[in-house]
Amino acid sequence: MGYVFYNPNPVGRFTMDCMPRALTKALDIDWDTASVLLCNAAINMATVECSNETLTAVLRQHGFYREVISNDCPDCYTAEEFCNDNPKGIYILGFWGHVCCAINGTLYDTTDTRKEVPIYFWYKHD
Repeated sequence: MGYVFYNPNPVGRFTMDCMPRALTKALDIDWDTASVLLCNAAINMATVECSNETLTAVLRQHGFYREVISNDCPDCYTAEEFCNDNPKGIYILGFWGHVCCAINGTLYDTTDTRKEVPIYFWYKHD
């Protein structure tokens, strides 16, 4: 299980765009399409495109379900361990103020988040 640098931003910028970045990988779409999905959800809910509620709306529309990670050891269950425990499937991992995509045990992000501690995750039933 590992980490792959992933930046689908169309001009290669490093911005605070973790939500569209994660959606591009999870939904196999481009960055512009992911951004439009988030913006449309935000407009429909009269909120901003970078909120958890817009991400929730988009992921639910695409058949994803959310689970909270057990609080038994809130500071010790890392994204790397999550990937080791979930080697198959597509996941969006949520951290404090950040999200990234994991597919088949590999994290895709602009930074190596393997040692970060996720608090929730989204998954899609096969």
